[in-house]
Amino acid sequence: MSERQRANHRLSAPNGNLAALAAAVLQPGFVGTAPPAWVRRWLADGLGGVVLFSRNVVDLEQVATLTAALRAERPDVIVAIDEEAGDVTRIESGRGSSRPGNLALGAVDDPALTEEVARDLGVELAAAGITLNYAPDADVNSNPDNPVIGVRSFGAEPSLVARHTTAWVRGLQSAGVGACAKHFPGHGDTRVDSHHDLPRITADRARLHAVELAPFRAAVAAGVQAVMTGHLLVPALDPELPATLSGRILGGLLREEMGFNGVVVTDAVEMRAVTDRYGFAGAAVRALAAGADAICVGGEHADEETARYLRDAIVDAVVAGELPEERLTEAAKRVGQLAAWTVAARAERPAANGTTTRGPGSRVGLAAARRALRVSTAGRGAVALPLAGPAHVVEFEPPHNIAIGAETPWGVAAPLAALVPGTTGARYAEAAVPADPTTGAAGRPIVLVVRDLHRHGWMRAAVDRALAVRPDAVVVELGVPALVTGPVHVATHGATRAAGWAAAELISGAGVSPGW
Repeated sequence: MSERQRANHRLSAPNGNLAALAAAVLQPGFVGTAPPAWVRRWLADGLGGVVLFSRNVVDLEQVATLTAALRAERPDVIVAIDEEAGDVTRIESGRGSSRPGNLALGAVDDPALTEEVARDLGVELAAAGITLNYAPDADVNSNPDNPVIGVRSFGAEPSLVARHTTAWVRGLQSAGVGACAKHFPGHGDTRVDSHHDLPRITADRARLHAVELAPFRAAVAAGVQAVMTGHLLVPALDPELPATLSGRILGGLLREEMGFNGVVVTDAVEMRAVTDRYGFAGAAVRALAAGADAICVGGEHADEETARYLRDAIVDAVVAGELPEERLTEAAKRVGQLAAWTVAARAERPAANGTTTRGPGSRVGLAAARRALRVSTAGRGAVALPLAGPAHVVEFEPPHNIAIGAETPWGVAAPLAALVPGTTGARYAEAAVPADPTTGAAGRPIVLVVRDLHRHGWMRAAVDRALAVRPDAVVVELGVPALVTGPVHVATHGATRAAGWAAAELISGAGVSPGW
């Protein structure tokens, strides 16, 4: 019997209904810019949704064709994406987001602007056939040394994060795309990336309710369609199990105390914070038992064998009594309710079925990025902005953040060269920084570009050496501006394409190019 015949036999066997329920709660990824045969077959057999990654995206027209092919197999399929419209972008991973991210919007602190940017994104996603967005990031970035959240958060103040989370949810969902607040119960006060290990949140319950949970309460009040769990150990809530696997946190806190009735979706279930301790299938089964409704998978394991392995493990857990069938049925029902919401939203909003043709960047996003710029000056003799003539731009590249994606371009050198011909540039990672980072400036104005300068000792040392040689240098911070240095410091609050262009406009005094 072939593998496909075995799969089909399983669906027609006595446990076939369980297999269909198990497939309904999976949100797998896949490889390719068109749905592979296995995804089409699984949609017909009950698969509830899929998640798109940057590997599935060429442009918006191609994504619209892809999602139409998915709906030809199942009209109410949930098509999810992780599009924060900031440093974390999948739709624009090949060129960088044309919108500012959360920290930039928090710096402006105009909820109407946040809602407008989210609606602008939602219209674009809806036109491409995407119905669920794993955003906004509702974490309060109270720890500036956080290695994975940072500029993805609206800020470090709970009430600010709460009001912008509300605005983002309303804006996105007004365009017919479901929002998903993450990473519950809050990933902001961590020093560990859950892609690699299990972060521990040491706050007591009073602090959690006042800080971490405030934005999630706001999201629930705003009618958010989904909440994504964080793979976080929070002893004040559950001393033993990570939030994704904790009935106390998902059932007791999120459902009962906070009154959330939408879909609870896990962060990627293959992340080491849970798989190192509970195994791949074990984490998925425990998450469902704890109260999760959808299992996100496929960032690293995007094949039919993975989906089948998880589906069969879920079925086996029900048969063995480890996962109550009623809990699996409830989870599948909630996924179905979200699918019904997405169908109704598309029917009610013409934008959800509109054209995906647009220019290379969001005008709304660029205008917002300009408003997020902050300039600090210190001491006498600081160089004035705009600079006179072409500059030499030195960009310091931090270690890769897996949440952002190595393929996403960033920086100020390219847009500044487009605005001011003759501009030159150099980029250095830690191992390649020369003794004099200003080498190549040749008497030109110099711009030093950093990302999270406060988090990287080598970067700070390199900037100090550069400023010792060129005290007139302009420092541009594309990350969290926790450390302000240099006579002129420009904070963009993010490394998006929009942020880079906004900074380049300020530095050069030139208008944006017609190609934006």
